[in-house]
Amino acid sequence: MKPFSAQLQSLDPQTDHEQISFLLSCHVFPWDMERSLEFALFRTFAVPSISALLADTGEFVSRPRKRYDDTELILAEILEHGINSLRGTRAIRRMNSMHGRFDISNDDFLYVLSTFIFEPMRWVEKYGYRPMTETEKEGLFKNYLELGRRMNLKNMPQALAEFEAYNVRFEAEHFQYAKSNRVIADKTIDLMLGFYVPKWLYGLGRPFIFAMLDEPLRKALGIRKVSGLRKWVTRKGLGLHAFIHKISSEPQEPVLVSRRKRPTYPEGYEIEELGTFPSKVSGQ
Repeated sequence: MKPFSAQLQSLDPQTDHEQISFLLSCHVFPWDMERSLEFALFRTFAVPSISALLADTGEFVSRPRKRYDDTELILAEILEHGINSLRGTRAIRRMNSMHGRFDISNDDFLYVLSTFIFEPMRWVEKYGYRPMTETEKEGLFKNYLELGRRMNLKNMPQALAEFEAYNVRFEAEHFQYAKSNRVIADKTIDLMLGFYVPKWLYGLGRPFIFAMLDEPLRKALGIRKVSGLRKWVTRKGLGLHAFIHKISSEPQEPVLVSRRKRPTYPEGYEIEELGTFPSKVSGQ
């Protein structure tokens, strides 16, 4: 077993959940964890009450890269520095301040949180070089459960299986097509493609992103069926990545999302600058 993977198995999910989440995201599965959270976004867009709010703010439509970066950076600050760290505390405060401006139901909050828990597990199960262990799953779950407490969420399921049942039930009841679903999804797809290919290749790339969406999700986003060939090519490509990952060593230095250079913040950023509204930096 690879060194960091072996280290994970000696940890206790109840007390070491922050370290488990950090090692998974920054050493063991950095590429897979980031991709899984990107695709977790699409599941939230399939819920009209969520997509309508995102469309109404105008951020995903007019400034999709900034909206994406802000979300990723706030979560990265919490993960990479720890929930109780100064930077983690500031990031949570900033996130709660943004959310507090909108009328968001507790159920919608719980569902979004559940996608951050279960989509990484499902992605790694399907596309990773190995599935997560029970220790890793439980640690990831406990860490997001603690984040949910700091977000003041109510009625959070306290067991992994119970929260997954909530996730599945919520999707069955709330996935429904709405125009705002497709608008936000299209903007996000173009944004993701822009990370890898020039704009003139977007048309070729979109079907391969569509191929990674399950049927209930595609229907709720108003996306046509995808050919079996494109699904096969996509699976083979991800399988090749998993094979290369399996025979490669884990990065000795952590892969930190917060350290990545971004056109949104060419000179770096302050946590209090992140988000959908301007705010004077507090200097904390």
